[in-house]
Amino acid sequence: MEPNPIKKEDIKQEVFDLYDDYAHSRLNRRNFVQQLSAYAVGGLTVPALLSFLMPDYKGNILVEPDDPRLKSEYITYSSPKGGGTIKGLLSVPADHKKKLGGIVVVHENRGLNPYIEDVARRAALAGFVTLAPDALSPLGGYPGNDDEGRNMQAKRDKGQMEEDFIAAYDYLKHDKDCNGKIGVVGFCFGGGIANMMAVRIPDLAAAVPFYGSQPAIADVPKMKAPLQLHYASLDTRITGGWPAYEAALKENGKKYQAFIYENVNHGFHNNTTPRYDKAAADLAWQRTIDFFKENLK
Repeated sequence: MEPNPIKKEDIKQEVFDLYDDYAHSRLNRRNFVQQLSAYAVGGLTVPALLSFLMPDYKGNILVEPDDPRLKSEYITYSSPKGGGTIKGLLSVPADHKKKLGGIVVVHENRGLNPYIEDVARRAALAGFVTLAPDALSPLGGYPGNDDEGRNMQAKRDKGQMEEDFIAAYDYLKHDKDCNGKIGVVGFCFGGGIANMMAVRIPDLAAAVPFYGSQPAIADVPKMKAPLQLHYASLDTRITGGWPAYEAALKENGKKYQAFIYENVNHGFHNNTTPRYDKAAADLAWQRTIDFFKENLK
């Protein structure tokens, strides 16, 4: 008999917290597996828990790379202050008749994996030109698995990576299909990049950080773009920084919307891992698309 599949509801929150520590390099794999063994009780084994927690890209792609509704291709662009030449996925609706708003789609802390490419295609299908850069380009690009991608990204200089995404904004702004109004959406590491771009790019038209680290409070006065921020209530590591950030946004009269989704984890939008929460992800994504439609027209 096949063993009963693991259900998300059967997993203790501490296991998701352990995975969060591992996914953000606060635990190495050996210590992660060692601590995970404490939760391997009953019918649960460590290999089964590991298999359950890791991303599963097969079968979870919502918009296929060859979707006929899109023109989607890899391009390279110049990032002279960053990594030199950066590869990115550029997507646009196949049947568009006019110039469209542009969105830079920023990956997590492991390079341009299939989930983020899928998100970029989803955003393009909603009526935008999207560019999803791969910050691992100078090291050979996303290696095909997230563990190695995470290790590679940790080797890159943070300031140079920031420049790579600012250069993506510049590339998209001058793209022939773009109307010149650019927004950014980012997840995890990418959420922090979205906040950074709002600080550093005066003409940015909209920023949507998903569970991203907050900018320095002293930098908040520099922000001009309207913000839409998405947080998870169980993600105390990131969401804990929101009250001070919100106070600074209010004090400086900044335009923002913020949503904290109850009883969901960091990474709730990522439909390839068990931290995914469909209701919260769908609502957050609809809000994101509506926000871009309002600000990038």
